[in-house]
Amino acid sequence: SAPGKMKVMIVLLVPLLVPFVSAQTFRWGPCPTPMVQPNFELNKYLGKWYEIEKLPASFERGKCIEANYMLRPDKTIQVLNVQTYKGKVRAAEGTAVVQDVKEPAKLGVSFSYFTPYAPYWVLSTDYNSMALVYSCTDILRLFHVDFAWILSRTRTLPAETVYHAKEIFSRANIDVSKMFPTDQQGCDVPS
Repeated sequence: SAPGKMKVMIVLLVPLLVPFVSAQTFRWGPCPTPMVQPNFELNKYLGKWYEIEKLPASFERGKCIEANYMLRPDKTIQVLNVQTYKGKVRAAEGTAVVQDVKEPAKLGVSFSYFTPYAPYWVLSTDYNSMALVYSCTDILRLFHVDFAWILSRTRTLPAETVYHAKEIFSRANIDVSKMFPTDQQGCDVPS
């Protein structure tokens, strides 16, 4: 029967996906569809942002995590992520694009020529102190893997601001209970 075959396929597929999602946050059901920043202005968003808190992500295990966004001549955005991991500074360069000019707050980001653009949605920002970013990928509409970041133009944010940021995510049906702070201590000290 078709439903039976589907169940078998899911049972066979899930173990293959487990390593992929083990360090991420995955949930049953399709992605939520939060509202994004209205009238988003990319030029104001460019520049350096520091990671304050995040949902677990296997590609971000270090401390002093920051992202720098710069416009290239071809109108794509250079994304330079820097983190310190096991005492070494590691950088990863990617590309972000506005996928639909009608929705400029919904960017796509890729760190390899071989990977499709992952969603990078700016849910809320004031451009000069804080930004809330969300990314979600559906897997067969059975479950989804999501990422969420609270970013700041400075290495720290008041606890109250972080609390309000989490409330904004929660109101958009994004579960941020597993969010944890990024270590931004001792980052600007010359080694």
